[in-house]
Order: sequence, then structure tokens, then C-alpha cells
Amino acid sequence: MTSEQMSGSPQTWPRATAVEEAGSPSEGMTETVCLTSDERHRRRLVMTTETGLTFLLDLPEARLLREGDRLVLEDGRRIAVRAKPEPLLEVRAPDRTTLLRLAWHLGNRHTPAALQEGRLLIRRDHVLAEMIRRLGGEIFEVEEAFDPEGGAYGNTHHPGHGHGTELPHSHGPG
Repeated sequence: MTSEQMSGSPQTWPRATAVEEAGSPSEGMTETVCLTSDERHRRRLVMTTETGLTFLLDLPEARLLREGDRLVLEDGRRIAVRAKPEPLLEVRAPDRTTLLRLAWHLGNRHTPAALQEGRLLIRRDHVLAEMIRRLGGEIFEVEEAFDPEGGAYGNTHHPGHGHGTELPHSHGPG
């Protein structure tokens, strides 16, 4: 972020204190912020829109922002959230059973994945790519927006997740 983009002090930056979910009626859309999947899971962070407006995301708790959500500034302006294209692996399989098996193995490794009709999207990882090929899947390198599935208990897993607040589970051989 350049000093020009960060004009003003943190005390004068507009604050985004609420989120409108994608699909809800919208008024006053003025700006867009384009973020990776990791950047979209936040509570408090200085952000800059595509036109250079610096603002403070200041939510009561961390949440996953989805493509099409809107951040609501205290003055009523809205900032559209867009998912930034990222380097990903597209996972395909010759049949549904194989694709389900691949999804199970990826889930067993707590791999963030976007589940779509006929394919899975995961972050590029050569070890996982090799496992997928061994299990009968096909891998294609793509650059797309990544919107991984949220966790079953209202959270999302990120690499290096902790076990302090989760239900007991196994990391058995897959």
C-alpha cells in the first residue's frame, strides 16, 4: 500500500462495521475490494479499494467474506467484495465415485476446497496433486477465484489449524 493510498490517519479512515450477504438488496455501492480467500477471512484489517480508498474493516468477530458480499461503511457507503483469482488445482475424475473418494481424502487432510459440479478446486500443492493422480484423478492448473467450503461448525480450516475448539477427530491414514 503506498503512502498516497494511506492518506489520512487510522483515526480518519472510514470503518466498515457490518456485512451484507450476497443476494441481499443493495444501495449506495461505490467501491470494490478484490481479495484472496485468505484475505476474505478477517475481523479487523486495513484494506484499500481498487480506486485507492483506504478503510478499516472492523467487525465484531472474524468471518468469511464471500464473492458478492458488501462491506457497509459507517457513513452508509457499500464496498463490494470480489474474489481475486488465485493459482489453484482443478481436480476432476472419470466418475462421481472417484470424485467423492478424492473429496474424502482431501477433507481428511483438512484441505480447503471449493466443491463444484464435476470438479474440486484446491490450492496448488505438488504432494496433493501426486496423491490425486495415484487415486485416479486428473489435475489441471488454473487461475480462478477461490471460495472454499466453510467448516461444518461455522469456521473454515486453514493450514496449521488448531484443535482447541473442535470436536475430537482422527488424522488416520488415508
